[in-house]
Amino acid sequence: MSSPSEMFLKHVANVIAERSALYGDANTSMVAIATRWSVTLGREIAPAQVVLCLLDLKLARLAHDPTHEDSAIDVCGYIALLREVTS
Repeated sequence: MSSPSEMFLKHVANVIAERSALYGDANTSMVAIATRWSVTLGREIAPAQVVLCLLDLKLARLAHDPTHEDSAIDVCGYIALLREVTS
């Protein structure tokens, strides 16, 4: 039997797969967001910086409500995505 942590990570993997099917390749999305944010902010933004900022957003939300499962799922997903955009 899987531990609660293992079951949670399996759920995170399923969410990553679902979002990939909905939104396409995550690395491509982060590049597109970085391009848009670079224009908005008037300076170069890297895809990894996008992921880190999104991760910070989710961590701030978890600080407000540590039991919010969607934010915890997204934190795990963004950590996995960080590995993808930096490899």
